[in-house]
This record gives sequence, structure tokens and C-alpha cells, in this order.
Amino acid sequence: MVDTMREIERKYEANGTTEDGGLPDLTGVDAVADMTDRGVVTLDATYYDTPGRRLAADGVTLRRRTGGGDEGWHLKLPVGEDTRDEIRAPLSDTLPGTLAALVRSRVRATELIPLVHLLSERDVKHLVDADGALLAEISADRVTARRLAPETGEPVRWTEYEVELAEGGDPALLDALEPRLTAAGLRRSAAPSKLARALAETDPARSAKGPAQEKSAKKSVKKKPLKKAAGDTAGDVVLAYVRRQVTVIVALDPAVRLDTPDSVHRMRVATRRLRSVFRSYRKVLDRAVTDPIGAELKWLAAELGVDRDREVLTARLAERLAEVPVELRLGPVAARLRIWSEARRQGSRGRLLEVLDGERHLALLDRLDGLLADPPLRPAAARPAGEVILDVVLRDYGRLAERVEAALHAPAGHERDLTLHEARKAAKRARYAAEAARPTLGKPAKRFKKLMTGVQELLGDHQDGVVAREALRELGVQSHAAGESAFTYGLLYGREEALTAARERELPELWAEVSRPAHRAALRR
Repeated sequence: MVDTMREIERKYEANGTTEDGGLPDLTGVDAVADMTDRGVVTLDATYYDTPGRRLAADGVTLRRRTGGGDEGWHLKLPVGEDTRDEIRAPLSDTLPGTLAALVRSRVRATELIPLVHLLSERDVKHLVDADGALLAEISADRVTARRLAPETGEPVRWTEYEVELAEGGDPALLDALEPRLTAAGLRRSAAPSKLARALAETDPARSAKGPAQEKSAKKSVKKKPLKKAAGDTAGDVVLAYVRRQVTVIVALDPAVRLDTPDSVHRMRVATRRLRSVFRSYRKVLDRAVTDPIGAELKWLAAELGVDRDREVLTARLAERLAEVPVELRLGPVAARLRIWSEARRQGSRGRLLEVLDGERHLALLDRLDGLLADPPLRPAAARPAGEVILDVVLRDYGRLAERVEAALHAPAGHERDLTLHEARKAAKRARYAAEAARPTLGKPAKRFKKLMTGVQELLGDHQDGVVAREALRELGVQSHAAGESAFTYGLLYGREEALTAARERELPELWAEVSRPAHRAALRR
């Protein structure tokens, strides 16, 4: 059993010109009417990570903590600036399986070891409004940190200040409090977490340097020129895109396990982007390496799609049913749709969790890491990005053009449905190729991607209608077999048929705009 909460907080430290003092008085700031003393608690925490610190590298912390009102195992996953999701499990001697699953995409088969021990004396005060309702908690933590792997000599100590919003609190309160905190001699902490600071200040390499050496190293880092984000070669551009998608897949794994809204869809899109870029940029990355990985990505996308496709289809059918007047809803249509959807969800949800825990998925993640560590670059990867990237985008557009023309001339019915579906897949591939080209080709690539997205969305809506008709036919057969009226399913089927026909009529005009030579000419400038 785990509990999940959204943590929104800011961390502060003394600004270096003043000594650490107590907590400043924050009454009168925004809606803060009073600061109530909650006493001092001792928090004893051991942080765990792999020997290579895979969790810390992604801003993830895993700890076992005693003391305070929330002792137990805590996993913190970054969400955005000042924001993390904290997943808590009851106190036990070993890591609970639920939390082990949530770090599996990062840890995999690697052992988790005690990394840092933190002992904090926490002085806590509550910020409350005029009615006594909690707005935020502010604390001063006197921290003693000791590195456990590898063990170092003397511990390090510092005082850290935290302001954490109450559940459902307004983030604007943090902005309002900050001037009062800085006036009291505080500044934003340079480290994102206590663990990050402890690792930095107990780094054996750091302790081996003298103060002069550390100061010199800091200066050299500041003077080092920033590397271009996209790089200068085709290999730089493609690998940067691949790296972003791999990061997304790994980071979304715990969100999918927690059933976070839209996480399955986003993870599936990342797998499709990766597979698509492997196919489009085969002159940059060797297909002998990427094709087998692409096959595994296709498998993963299909497994993710079971649940995602059910969500999309259920929402579409529910939307169509809501448009039908009550007097035309004959029989328990809504109830049957709900039961049908939940039955499919139960099977797909369980299957998806098995996939994420399976050796095949973890092996895929390892292969993606290996590809990035030792990329299978072909000779074209060393060429200037502009030359290679433009050719790829135009080639993928040409493939799309062929398939759209075939669809426009296909006879109505099943054959046209199939050709439109193939055109949709080509539009998606052209879209991702243009997306990867954005750092090189700039705004023209962004506009071109938008054009490809428009084609994809129209054809995607058409395909959704085709799938919806198949589902409605299945539901109609089930209702008829149960002695219920199938009238409403037939009505909905007819509406979906009309909608797909409307999309087919819209395609020629849309394609006439998308296929204008001026759009492709803009990419060449």
C-alpha cells in the first residue's frame, strides 16, 4: 500500500554574508495571519541508489526515514520546478516491492545500496490564515550528512530552510514569501535536494583539492563556452533527439505504473518517435543495430496501445452516445458500454504491468542505453546536419504524397480505409522527421511539422471512426444476443459512418494546401 502526494516546496540557505539564524517572522505576508510553533523533531534518513547513482542523476531520491509523522520509505520523483511527487510506503527493513517497481526502469538489475545518511534536527512552524487553516509549513533543518558509499571521513553540516505548501495550496504564496526570506539573509539553495548537497560536499575528489584548486576549477567552468544544443553534424542532431525520447520512456515508467493520466499515451508516443527516427535517419544510424531495437519498440508500443486505444475508443463512443436524444437510447446502452470498457481495461492493465516488469522491456532499456553509449554512426553522421536532415524530411514527405494520392483515388469502402490508414502512418513519420529537424532547419521545420500534424490528425480521426464502427457492431451483436434492442448501436454506427465520409471529403482541400511547393521551398532557405 502506498500513498502519493504532490510536494511543492522551495529550499533556502544562508546567503554567505550572514550567519544562520532562526526562522524569520512571516506574518502579514499575503494571507499569513500567524506562525504557530510545532516543535523540533529528529529525522533519521538513509538514502539508497545504485553504485553509479542512476537515481540521483535523474533527480530521483529514495530514502528510509524514521522520526516525524511520516516515517517510512519515501520515493520522490521530479515533476517541475519546486514540484515533486512523493510516494510513501510503510516502514520496513527492506524496500517495499511497490517502490522497487517504481524505480525499476532506472535501476533494472543493479543493486541498490545505502548511499548517504542524513540526520536532521527540524524546527517546524505552520503558516496559517485568519481562520487557522494551514497555508504552508516552514522549517529549519540542521543537517548532519555522512557518505556511506564510499565511506568518507568527517561528516558535513549545514542548515537548510524549507517552505512547503499545504495540500492544494497556491504556488503564488511561495513568490510572496520569498522577499521576506531574502531580506532575512536567505537565498535559494544551490542544490535541488539534501541528497544532492550531501553528495557534492562529501565527494572524495572535492576533499582532495585545496581551496585554491576548487576556486580555480569553478572559474574554469564558468569560462567554458556553452555547447550548441543541436550540434553541428547530422549525428549530433539525431542522437540528441534519440536521447530525449529514451529519457521520456524511462521517466514515464513509474507514471504508467501509478496510472497517471495520459502517461501511457505519452510513453507510447515516445516509442513511436524513436522507431520512426530510426527508420527515417537510416543513413545516420546503422540499421543493423536500430532495426532490431525498432522491432522491440514496435512491440512495446503495441502493448502500451492496448490500454490507450481502449481509453480513446471509450471516450469517443461515450461522446457519440451523449449526442443521441434520450428517447432514441433504447436499452441499457450506457451500462453495456461501461461494462464492455471495464472488462477490456482489467485485462489490459494487468498485462501492461507484467510487460513493464518483464525481462524483455528491461532488456530494451539496456539496449537503448547501449546505443547512446556507443552509437552505430554511419558516414553520413559526420556530414553537416543541414545537408542530411533536409533530404530526410523531403523524402518522408514524398512517401506521404504517394500514399495520399493513392487514397484519394481508391474506391470507397474497405480499400480506401486501408489506404487512408497507411497515409496516416506516413504523415506521422514525416511529422517526427520534421520534429527532429527543428534544431537544424529552425522555424520552417516547425511550420512543416504543423502541416504534417494536421494531415495526421484528420486521417487519425478517420481511422478512429473506422475502429469505432467495428466496436459498435460488436456491441450490437452482444446486445442482440442478450435480448436487448440494438437500435441505438445501429444509429451510432450510422453517425460514425457519416463522420468518416466527412473526413474523406475534407482531405482533398487540406492536401491541396499542405502540398504547395512553397512549404517545401521554405525548408531549403
